[in-house]
Amino acid sequence: MITVTEATATAGALKRLSDEGVSIWLDDLSRKRIESGNLAELVGTKHVVGVTTNPSIFQAAIGSGAGYEEQLTDLATRDVTVDEAVRMMTTADVRAAADVLRPVYDATGGRDGRVSIEVDPRLAHDTRATIAEAKQLAWLVDRPNVMIKIPATTAGLPAITEVIGLGISVNVTLIFSLERYREVMDAYLAGLEKAAKKGLDLSTIHSVASFFVSRVDAEIDKRLTVLGTDAALALKGRAALANARLAYEAYEEVFSGERWTALGGARANKQRPLWASTGVKDPAYKDTLYVDDLVAPGTVNTMPEATLNATADHGRITGDTVTGGYAQARADLAAVEALGISYDEVVQQLENEGVAKFEVAWQDLLDAVTKSLNSKGVDAE
Repeated sequence: MITVTEATATAGALKRLSDEGVSIWLDDLSRKRIESGNLAELVGTKHVVGVTTNPSIFQAAIGSGAGYEEQLTDLATRDVTVDEAVRMMTTADVRAAADVLRPVYDATGGRDGRVSIEVDPRLAHDTRATIAEAKQLAWLVDRPNVMIKIPATTAGLPAITEVIGLGISVNVTLIFSLERYREVMDAYLAGLEKAAKKGLDLSTIHSVASFFVSRVDAEIDKRLTVLGTDAALALKGRAALANARLAYEAYEEVFSGERWTALGGARANKQRPLWASTGVKDPAYKDTLYVDDLVAPGTVNTMPEATLNATADHGRITGDTVTGGYAQARADLAAVEALGISYDEVVQQLENEGVAKFEVAWQDLLDAVTKSLNSKGVDAE
């Protein structure tokens, strides 16, 4: 039996989430979703105010071929390379999605209504190439509400500073560790300082920091299961939430310090934490775990459509579920460490795997497009 409190929390969960200061972004995009009107429908009925993409999402969309046949024929006729073909298709989708979300962008002063597109994942360890690619993508999409995704690798950090310094809005992706997250925030602030020296309007520059959630539980839970003790099993499903909550604590600290005060006075925008990888990996957990339990003002939650629908159906939004849990979060991560599971090792492994997975997805996409172009009588070198 559902109690009155539970019914209130469940009713209008997506609206309640928005009212709590969480921006709901969709972690998916395809041409079919845009052309069918589905994206506009989600904006109108499910409080979606942004879209994120990644190489895996484009691989699934374009690899299917649905909606891309005419453009593929045109590209084949022009005898373009496969890399150019992929960029023409992905930027076309992002441009169209940005147009759908433009009213949200205008209504929120640029805070939301954003669509993200990622630099070629093969450039993740090349700073100069990442900067050049980011500039090219911003030019190709040519919409004020685009965000360029740059991975939070060691090489990505100076690229973030340079791109922000050029006035280009950035979605920093593949953040797993608290230390790296602090480096990301530092890179953002350094970029704003460079932009200020150039006389750019800081109010037009926006950024989010995509802190990955479910993959942390997936890896640490696997190690806890191997240990198999009662103490180990009791910690399953707690590390990812703890990690994210401590990231928010770091965000609050950095964006209330002296360095930020000067930039804020120049109308700069805070770099919002974005909860990424919010679809649960373990079916034993509630499917809205990384939504219900990561509610905090000034955050973004980017959800796969299944998680979005689950939240709309039975999400329980009961207010801020982050800021009161810092002490417990520290205790949970310390307990994991005490069992011999190295936090530093886990997060570095997840970063390496994240970059590798996107590289594989990108190569699969290139292979699929090569096959399509060749089937139209063109040698896609």
